[in-house]
Amino acid sequence: MKYIDEYRDPDAARKYSELIHNITTKSWNIMEVCGGQTHAIVKFGLDELLPKSIRLIHGPGCPVCVTSLELIDKSIEIASNPNVIFCSFGDMLRVPGSKKDLLQVKSEGGDVRMLYSPLDALKIAKNNPDKEVVFFAVGFETTAPANAMAVYQAKEHGIQNFSILVSHVLVPPAMEAILSSESCLVQGFLAAGHVCAVMGYNEYYPIAEKYKVPVVVTGFEPLDILQGIYMCVKQLEEGRFEIENQYARAVNKEGNVNAQNIVSSVFKVGTRKWRGIGEIPDSGLILNESFIEYDASLKFGLAELVVDEPKECISGIILQGLKKPHECDAFGKLCTPEHPLGATMVSSEGACAAYYRYRKNK
Repeated sequence: MKYIDEYRDPDAARKYSELIHNITTKSWNIMEVCGGQTHAIVKFGLDELLPKSIRLIHGPGCPVCVTSLELIDKSIEIASNPNVIFCSFGDMLRVPGSKKDLLQVKSEGGDVRMLYSPLDALKIAKNNPDKEVVFFAVGFETTAPANAMAVYQAKEHGIQNFSILVSHVLVPPAMEAILSSESCLVQGFLAAGHVCAVMGYNEYYPIAEKYKVPVVVTGFEPLDILQGIYMCVKQLEEGRFEIENQYARAVNKEGNVNAQNIVSSVFKVGTRKWRGIGEIPDSGLILNESFIEYDASLKFGLAELVVDEPKECISGIILQGLKKPHECDAFGKLCTPEHPLGATMVSSEGACAAYYRYRKNK
């Protein structure tokens, strides 16, 4: 298990804990942007190693959780079409729509398939020319290159029975939306390492400068996160607001330029609605005019669908860091992984799922 055990070494974790305790003189609120980091924090009890004055806030960094209810309902309507093979990553299958989820569509006879790559959906389209094949393209900057490549190849090979239901969101606009809120509690960020592996971290410089917050690009193992917290607290204590890179083994400032090029050739930036949060300008990716024929919303005439979100689910408040999952009245009672009210309870990166799995009895 080389390169895993080293980043989970208990003695090293205790040393970082001591370093953080030694430099902390004030109360600080730090948001980890990515749901993967949230799960690591809760699973390994990293927050319990910190001074009481350091409060970790869980951010909106779970693409499944922030996919709008309208898009979930669109996916269900498309998947219910008997002429469609609907393909998705597994996390999306149990996310509740207004009335049902994709697994229920499958149980009712819909051809819903779980895939690990959008390129596999393209192969299915090639092999089933009499069917429409739709891929649910969900994710942050991290998964956008693979989805863009699938669309690019579909056009290059003239495959017309393939389309994607686009639900791509961008991290920096979401961070700005949180910082712009009057109720914002965030004083520093742990930025998601895998997003930066694709996009680099140049986009964070104007955010740090405008809002006077430190941003530390951080990985996902326990020692990554503890080191990222240490670097962030050190900046806060010293009155600095800079961009630092804890995850240097995977991230550089410019990111993956080839991946960025394929994304920009297929997608353009557009306004996106975030589940539980609402519309954030320029916070998503949509197909540009050259590839608009591969937009499943337009192909199936669902572009204007609008639905109301359930009031009993407070996932939007949780995703903005204003409450923690166990502070929701429905947590573990009306809302469980078996009967979720929102995506945060069923996604593998959802904050509610993390608390339910690791701390429901605490």
